[in-house]
Amino acid sequence: MAADAIEVEHKYSPAESAALPRLASLPGVARVGESAVDRLDAVYFDTDQMVLAAHRITLRRRTGGHDAGWHLKLPLEEARREVTEPLGGDAEAVPERLRQLVQVHARSRPLMPVARLTTLRTSIPLCAADGTVLATFSDDRVEAQTLLALGAPAEPERWREWEIELVEGTNELLAGADDLLAANGVPVAALPSKLARALGSNVPAVPPAVPGPSRHGPASEVLLAYVSEQVRALTAHDPGVRMDAPDAVHQLRVAARRLRSALASFRKLMDPEPPRLLRAELQWLAGAVGEARDTEVMRARLRDLVGSEPPELLLGPVAQQIEENLGASYHQARAAGLAALDSDRYFRLLDALDAFLDDPPLTEAAGRDARQTIGRLVCAERQRLKSAVRAAAAAKGTPPEDAALHEVRKGAKRLRYAAEAATPVFGKQATGLAQAAEGIQEILGDLQDSVVTRETLRRLAAQSAAGGGNSFSYGRLHALEQQRGEDARARFYLAWQKSRPEPLRWN
Repeated sequence: MAADAIEVEHKYSPAESAALPRLASLPGVARVGESAVDRLDAVYFDTDQMVLAAHRITLRRRTGGHDAGWHLKLPLEEARREVTEPLGGDAEAVPERLRQLVQVHARSRPLMPVARLTTLRTSIPLCAADGTVLATFSDDRVEAQTLLALGAPAEPERWREWEIELVEGTNELLAGADDLLAANGVPVAALPSKLARALGSNVPAVPPAVPGPSRHGPASEVLLAYVSEQVRALTAHDPGVRMDAPDAVHQLRVAARRLRSALASFRKLMDPEPPRLLRAELQWLAGAVGEARDTEVMRARLRDLVGSEPPELLLGPVAQQIEENLGASYHQARAAGLAALDSDRYFRLLDALDAFLDDPPLTEAAGRDARQTIGRLVCAERQRLKSAVRAAAAAKGTPPEDAALHEVRKGAKRLRYAAEAATPVFGKQATGLAQAAEGIQEILGDLQDSVVTRETLRRLAAQSAAGGGNSFSYGRLHALEQQRGEDARARFYLAWQKSRPEPLRWN
């Protein structure tokens, strides 16, 4: 059975002849349990370019010990998430679940054995007075060898390593261990994992983080910091989408939309062709992955709407028909979204985003003062939004009004994201502008949800009538949704009159 856990541990580099520390003196430790000795044989997998190791991810198949199996370790801020799968019969077939979790980094490159580590481990439980195991201390004698994927096998490297992993204990115990071992002249391990030490120079250098924008720096800093942040968000939520984690689809789609919006709002800072291609592909990604979420949101909306109706006004199996129809649509959309995440097209998009950050196609305008340049570009988005509102007002009371208000919503979203990007150099001014734009976006989001839901209800009513069913209840639901739409329209015009987004000021 697969399992997930958060692994919190500290590693140390003792001398070969170092005596074990006084473990019973650590905070909360009342006694030291009986030691156990295991021989662990682990084969580590990566791409030929070591992309997992570059992101501090380890993927291994290990035999021996109490937790034999496949182990994937994903870095967190102060810990690692460990995901495990059973050994299986094929020693070189990475379990599908684990493959999916690293696909955003591996992309279309195959995973192959890159190193083999054999460890003679002496494990010692550290217990509280009531017998609770607080942590496990491991004294490891390691032998590591790189494999043919990296060229000719090197001579095995050998070293000793100590490790303390929390079980039920707290960070106070780990801090105490750091102090105790430092006092004994034992340093914290310089590298985060045994694999990192085994691979050595074979691990590619991680590109430096994009610096945060400065109020007095160039406009390019604002653009690149925001793009970098959203690329990180996109890759961070990719595994969650694949594993159907709550809200992961929404967050990945928001990252894609923010990227696309920034490339549009700040297009004058870049040569036109690379951002144009990226925007087209980001639009494809958001649509391919997001359709399942849209269906699920509508399904929940209709479920609530049906649940609020008096039972005597629900004629026929309305709830069942909605669940069956939208349930089937959801599964089809999710399958299509997952296929998109496994496609070469998606991997090319990720590569293109990396290339954009590595060598951004900046224009002369990108080197100009951030506040003035970015301020003007954000204000241009505000003017764009005002023009969309005027067009909607001109169409008020006519059939094109809803389509015009949808354009207002898209304009508010672009203004919001541009203002978010400008926040590091404009502070509260930009925050307030982004919040005002978000308020408009949310109101008109309710209207758009109502428009789409009404179309779905009309389609379901037609299907029911064609099959000899009663479409009365669908008509009632349609009328309720129509009222929701009218309420959202009224709320928007009132909000626009009372609290229009204020322009940024940089002088």
